[in-house]
Formats: sequence, structure tokens, C-alpha cells
Amino acid sequence: MHMCGIVGYVGAKDAQTVVVGGLRRLEYRGYDSAGIALVPSKGDLVSSKKAGKLANLEAQIEHSPLPAAHMGIGHTRWATHGAPNDANAHPPLAPQGKVAVVHNGIIENFLILREELENEGYEFLSETDSETVAFLLERQLATTSNLTEATRLVCERLEGAFTLVVASADHPDVVVGARRNSPLVVGLGDGENFLGSDVAAFIDHTKTAVELGQDQVVTVTADGIEVIGFDGLPAESTTYTVDWDVSAAEKGGYDWFMTKEIHEQPAAIAETLLGRQDASGRLQLDEMRLSDGELREVDKIIIVAAGTSFYAGMVAKYAIEHWTRIPCEVELASEFRYRDPILDRSTLIVTISQSGETMDTLMAIRYAKEQRSQVLSICNTNGSTIPRESDAVIYTHAGPEIAVASTKGFLSQVVACYLLALYLAQVKGVKYLDEIGQILEQLQDIPAGVQQILDNTQEMADLAEELVDSKAFIFLGRHVGYPVALEGALKLKELAYLHAEGFAAGELKHGPIAVIDQGTPVFVVVPPRARDQLQEKIVSNIQEVRARGAFTIVLVEEGDDSVLPFPDRVIRLPKVPTLLQPLVSAVPLQIFACELATRLGHDVDQPRNLAKSVTVE
Repeated sequence: MHMCGIVGYVGAKDAQTVVVGGLRRLEYRGYDSAGIALVPSKGDLVSSKKAGKLANLEAQIEHSPLPAAHMGIGHTRWATHGAPNDANAHPPLAPQGKVAVVHNGIIENFLILREELENEGYEFLSETDSETVAFLLERQLATTSNLTEATRLVCERLEGAFTLVVASADHPDVVVGARRNSPLVVGLGDGENFLGSDVAAFIDHTKTAVELGQDQVVTVTADGIEVIGFDGLPAESTTYTVDWDVSAAEKGGYDWFMTKEIHEQPAAIAETLLGRQDASGRLQLDEMRLSDGELREVDKIIIVAAGTSFYAGMVAKYAIEHWTRIPCEVELASEFRYRDPILDRSTLIVTISQSGETMDTLMAIRYAKEQRSQVLSICNTNGSTIPRESDAVIYTHAGPEIAVASTKGFLSQVVACYLLALYLAQVKGVKYLDEIGQILEQLQDIPAGVQQILDNTQEMADLAEELVDSKAFIFLGRHVGYPVALEGALKLKELAYLHAEGFAAGELKHGPIAVIDQGTPVFVVVPPRARDQLQEKIVSNIQEVRARGAFTIVLVEEGDDSVLPFPDRVIRLPKVPTLLQPLVSAVPLQIFACELATRLGHDVDQPRNLAKSVTVE
């Protein structure tokens, strides 16, 4: 997952200049702290780190300069464990100050490892899982003098998804990198070599790159690189030439950040699911400051959100009520305070916000706290205001979202809502652990389903080409497909500036069918067949709109041919359980909106009149 920015350098140039320059290239990702570590050829490892923007770090270095060095590592951090402050900024150093590590991802078993080290007398300075890795390395280096081998042995003990880049005072000519499920790229120069979490980190210096494979360790010196597997055996790696300019490199070669973020969705879902079960299989959430006893008393849930997050909340309502049997309402943040809602100790307020700074949502939280309700927030930005003011937090770990229109933010919020529903079912005892485990396994399969849709985006591009002159669009859905229809319409409004409406399919004949004209594009999200009689009902809705001249585009699971005689176009979705279908059905609609907006010549990442997070009421 593209959580943070990583840079490593060995060569003849001034390492500080190269590393800080690389961090600046990665700045587009968004981050909350930055740091570097250098190893001068004679002397000890030195480091400098600071919360906030890179400018803060640069000011600190200017104030207290670091010695010249030809080897260094750097990091911009998007917090996962521990608040974004100076102490938790990377790189963490080991106690003797000789080893520094930068790390992306989540070490799932870090608490067990940390406990082991604390029992040996190690004292930790931060709350990060990354510091544990630095300590393990120092301990390993006491018996293994080779830095590569020491890193490999430590990696064997780590669980989760991670990228590590390591510097050691006793090894001034080498930087070691390692990766599992988290990207790391090597840049090959002339008498110098680079490491980066993506090619943007070193694009100013070289266009020749090596992509590291899964579970590999790379040893980087000024003269060359060597790659081995976590098993210690030599490993294959492929060299390629980057033919992008800097702005394309930032976007991973995609035209838009939005496209890149749509393609990051399998990873964002996987990342949101990472490390959620303890050794006994029980669910655990990020910061659950509410006791099981307090949660057992909850007899009503109100989800409060705005925009796309509100639709995530609408999906959540179906899952929460179905899995926990607790009544659940969903309310727009801007409406919530002003209607004098009925709240008390047994009401759980759940807020959903990508940025954690949405003003309407924040005001709703403050109001709920005054009424003595408990507040749980679902958020993607560690240390932001909303999580700080909440009683409990589930972080979505989707990595920074740059495009204004939310995509991976939406899907990871839906996943977090499912996790909350399952956690409440576990605490209240309304579901057995193996039932919860089964649903979690179904969720683990979703990234592959989303990837399947992403491997065939041409279908939506062709459809956008075909419908480029349409002036109004209708989206229909039932059950959890209804919020998906609303989200599909919102994306089109945001990006293409066209009139688009989402309806519950059953509402059609109560009025909206009047707006359907010859050629009006109507998207229909068909629920999986298991769902009562919904499926047959939606087939009759498709026939109703076709009879009135609509151009129907039907999203339906593979193998379901019951709709086939009726639509003009069929978009196939992977087979998933009904409640989880929004995670796949929303994706083609995101792609369609992006493709249509591009064809209309709009700036997809910066739609007119919109801001990324609305921090005013």
C-alpha cells in the first residue's frame, strides 16, 4: 500500500540533498511527518525528524546541520501506529543509535515482538510498530555482522505487509531494503544507486529501475545491487526503463490521481482488513476505547456522514442491522444537529470521514458528546481532529487520497463499516466466531474481485465514448445496490458536471419514471440471486424503463442470465455475497464517471467548485 514515501541513496553525491529531494518528489502523496538518517564515512549514524510538512524538517536541518555523507535514507510518514508527532516520526533508531529503519505498512505481530524485547530490558521511545524492527535489527547485528543477513532474519519473524529500508553505522557503504506486499523500487545510476517506494523518488537522477519481487531483500551499494529472497537464495529481478515525466511518475503512470486511486482499491481493501484478528481469531479494531460492557448496552446506532461517506453509511445500515440486530439510522452530518435528535448513553454515534476534519461531522460529534452518547469514528487520517475527539476509532489505512472525488476512500470506509458490524456482533454474542471468520474470509476474496473489474476497464471506456453526448443519467438499485446507485450518480455529477440521479428501483413508478425519455442512459445494479424476490423485481424495473425508450446498462453477477433478454449493455460483476456486493458494483461506475469526464475535457482530479475536505459548516 502506498502509505508513505521512502528514499534510500548510496553514491558520490551529497546524500542529504538527494534524500530530501526524493522526499520532496513524494510530497504529493500527503503525509504527516518526515525524517532522514545519514551515515558519514567516518563516525556515527545521524538523524533528523520532524512532525508536519517537509519544510519543518528542512528548517530543523538548517538550524542544526548534519555532517556530509554519501549514504542515507528518508521517509515521509502517513501514521498508522502512534500519533503523528516528532517521537513517532521515522526513522526510529535502535537504543545504541547505530541502526535506523524506515518502514511502510503494518507489522501485525509487533506487540508480541515488542513484549519479547521489553522483557529483555529494551525501552521504547515511541508507539510505532517500526521501532520494534529497529530494535530487532540491533539485537540481530550483535550476532550477525552482515547487514543483509541480519535484515533477512528479522523479516522472517515479521507478519503483515511491509517495506523496510535499513541503514547502519557499522555498514557505511550499504543500504538494505526488503519488501512483502508493499512496493519497493531500486533506481540504477552510474556509481550510485537509489531506493524508493516508487520511481518518483529518484526520477530526477535515473530512469533505470528494478522492481523488487515479493519477499525479497536487496543490498544496495554505490557499485551495484544484489537481490535475494527471504529464504536466503539468490532471486530474479527485472530491470526496466521509466519513460514517464515527473508528474506521470507521481501518478504511477496513470493520467489522473483518481485513476491511480481506483486501481489502488484492491490494495486499500486488503490494507483495511490487515491485522484485524488476534491469535484466537477474535476481531480487534484500531483504537477501541469503549469497553465490551459499554458496547453491549448500545441499543441504537446513528451513522453521521456527508457526501460519499454518507452512502458508505447507507450500505453499513444494511450490514449492521442484518448482522447485529441493532437498529441503525443514517443521517447527513449537516442535518443531524438541527433536528434535536434523541440521544443518550445507549446510543452509539458512528461518524465516517476520509479527512477526519469535515466540519459538519465534527460539530455533530461535539453535539453527541454533550448528550453523553458514545462516538466511534471511521477515518483515513491518523491524528486528525475527529478521531482525537472520538471514543473509538477504526482507521481505514487506505493511504492518502489525492483526487477530490473519493474512490478508494469510499470502498475502504464500507469495509471498515463491515468490520464494525462484525465487531458489535462478536461483543453482543449474536454471531459465533466461526461465522464472523467466514465473513472475514469472504472479505479477503474481494480485492481479487475488484482486480478482475480493473483488468477490463476498456468496457467502461467504450461505454463512455458511446454516451458522451448524453445530458442526463439515471442509476437504479435495490437493497445495498441503492446506495451504490446514489454513489454512481454522485461521481458523474462531481466529475462530468452532468445531471445524474440515483433512485431505489421500486420508487420508479412513484414519479421518476416520468423523466425517462428516448435514449436516456439508465444504469441498473442487479442484486445477487440469493436475495429474496428482489432479483425478479429488478428485472421488471429494467423492462419498465426500456419500454419508455431508455438505454439500459445492467450490472449483474457472472452466471446470472435472467436479465439477459432486456438490457442494451451488460457489465459482469464477480460473484460475491449480497451484502458485500457494493465493493465490486461501485467500481465500474467510478471508472465510467472518470472516463466520461476525461472525454468531456474536464480536470478529473480537481472538479470545479469542489474541495477535498469541507472544513466549513
